[in-house]
This record gives sequence, C-alpha cells and structure tokens, in this order.
Amino acid sequence: MPARYPALYVLAALSILGGALLTGCSGNSSAPVELSMAPLHTMPMGVQQAPTAYQEAYQFAVANPDALADVPCTCGCDQFGHKSNYNCYVAGTAADGSIIYDMHALGCQICIDITHEVMRQRQQGPG
Repeated sequence: MPARYPALYVLAALSILGGALLTGCSGNSSAPVELSMAPLHTMPMGVQQAPTAYQEAYQFAVANPDALADVPCTCGCDQFGHKSNYNCYVAGTAADGSIIYDMHALGCQICIDITHEVMRQRQQGPG
C-alpha cells in the first residue's frame, strides 16, 4: 500500500473529529426554557382584546413579577410613579389579593419591547 493512503485515513479521521467538535460547540444544544404565563382569561378585557404581543407581555408580567421588578422602563413612565417595567402592567394588589392592573403598557410599545426582551433572555436560559 503506497504511503499516501495512510495520510488520507488520518485526514478523514481529523475531518470527522473536527465536525464532531464543531457540532458540540454550536451553543444551541439545549431547548428553550418554558416561561410561566398567567392565564389570559383572568386579564382585563382590554388585555384580552389586545394584539398577541401585548397579551403575552401582560401574562408574563403577572406570572413573573421578580423578572421585571428590577428592570427599568425607558418610556418616561417614571413620571407616573413607575419604578420598574413591572409597574407598567401591575399597579398593585387589592385587599382580597387580586391584581390591580395598570393599562399603561397597552398603549406603549417601549414597555412591551422591554418585556419581550426579558422574556427572550429567560427563554435562552443561563449562559
């Protein structure tokens, strides 16, 4: 057997090994994280009738207050007393434990975009 054939075997082995290493380093090996979402039917009618992106933002905010409580909103709603992006969706809690909704985010694409960015980051998971 001529000397050039062992070199082809080595080259083939290196190609297979390199392909395996690249596949393992793709960074997309884990499935997206499932987000907790509050049920839509518990939301005010204005939210239920809003576009899907708005519905999802409200559902996420109610189910994940910790995710938005430290996220600032940059739309200028601090003039309304909002301390975080969470306040764009939830004004507080009533004495009976029910949520008092803030309808601000229904008219603010900036609030929705901020929330969807947090959702995207949560879905990707750590790393």
